[in-house]
Amino acid sequence: MKLYHFPLSGHAHRARLFLSLLDVPHEVIDVDLKTGENKTSEFLAMNPFGQVPVLEDDGVFIADSNAILVYLAKKSGRSEWLPEDAAGAAAVQRWLTVAAGDIAFGPAAARLITVFGRPFNPEEVIGRAHLVLSRIEQHLEGREWLVGDGPTIADIAQYSYIVGAPEGNVDLSGYPAVNVLLRRIEALPGFVPFPQTAAGLRSIA
Repeated sequence: MKLYHFPLSGHAHRARLFLSLLDVPHEVIDVDLKTGENKTSEFLAMNPFGQVPVLEDDGVFIADSNAILVYLAKKSGRSEWLPEDAAGAAAVQRWLTVAAGDIAFGPAAARLITVFGRPFNPEEVIGRAHLVLSRIEQHLEGREWLVGDGPTIADIAQYSYIVGAPEGNVDLSGYPAVNVLLRRIEALPGFVPFPQTAAGLRSIA
């Protein structure tokens, strides 16, 4: 397998993290977004949306980080990461939607301001971040993981942009259960950390 990847992308990181947790042999190919490598005809043939990550598996191209998580769980036959029963699968899908919506427009967007200079309204996106974090905190009451009794791709989908939230001036100190979840993920065999940037480190110094 090949993973087309940008190191500072939380979407790319969640795919790389899951590949590592599954211990799937793969090659990581960095895509230079600054020079527009993701807009070349070669890349657009893999993903017409011009976004990372993209997973290549024996001629099959999977775009979108959450789709990659689903693909890898199914391809590896690891149903503990993506339950086969209807209720369990639906519960995981709910959290994949949270990752693609509330997390993307909250913690991820706040980080885009400080790390990439995006012109978002800090007050608005930081407010969204705290709203979704408070909801996750409440959900985790009495739980160790978001779904069921062990880690699933629901947890992996949230991790990167939550752990990177302080780079966007989102304080995580008020969410003890969320922090415990982050530490549980980091303790899994094969864990790969999400890199912090110089800009992000300055923002939380």
